[in-house]
Amino acid sequence: MKSKNYLGLASAVLLLFFAASAIFAPRLARYSPYKQNLNEKLLPPSPAHLLGTDEYGRDVCSRLIYAGRISLSVAAVAVGISTVIGTVLGLAAGFFRGWVDSFIVKVIDIFLCIPTFFLILMVVAFWSPSVKNIMIVIGATGWPSLARLVRAEVMSVSARNYIQAVKVLGFSKLRIMFVHILPNVLAPIFVASVLGLGGAILVESGLSFLGLGVQPPLASWGNMLSSGRTYLGIAWWLSFWPGLAIFLTVLSFNLAGETLKERVTI
Repeated sequence: MKSKNYLGLASAVLLLFFAASAIFAPRLARYSPYKQNLNEKLLPPSPAHLLGTDEYGRDVCSRLIYAGRISLSVAAVAVGISTVIGTVLGLAAGFFRGWVDSFIVKVIDIFLCIPTFFLILMVVAFWSPSVKNIMIVIGATGWPSLARLVRAEVMSVSARNYIQAVKVLGFSKLRIMFVHILPNVLAPIFVASVLGLGGAILVESGLSFLGLGVQPPLASWGNMLSSGRTYLGIAWWLSFWPGLAIFLTVLSFNLAGETLKERVTI
């Protein structure tokens, strides 16, 4: 148990570090992430450029910091969208039952039958890639699992005596749903959202790696990883640092989510 607590604490500290670096990017970055200097291209890590420079002479450390701001923002907004959709639909399905529940469950099953990443690829292929569009697409396709979770929790809470009591007292359905039921299912929703952040970062990074996500000159960890693969033999640092950032961030979100999940279950 203690080892899991330590892992959860370490992941929280690491996430705070990434969040702080994204928020204070203009203060932390020593160089402009977009200014090119071909006289300094493909320089290895050194005191002048801590993580080296890329093929255009741009400081990799500065670009990594600004890329973190983009990747984390995309993940946060996308998960926010999917959380709202999943919570509302799951709440409606679990509370109203009947044909409302049947319809929402069928929609959830349809979405879960389709591989999410390929669905996103298909949508993005017909939609111009941009930060805004990526946020919307990831958010609009990431809600089914959460909706199913919320539905199950709402059905469990609805069967409790105090919910039956407020129904007898004649409270409106909206008040019962959002005042008496929703607060009691917020904990699993929060845990699912934290776990979803890691998945959203992976999806955004995958799309950007394929050229369908965040577009240059904006930097994201995915497109930095993609541009660096051309120079793997002579400039390992171009792909190593963004790859490490993706790995650590996703791992931290997963560890933090699992720790919270155990706390909520207990």
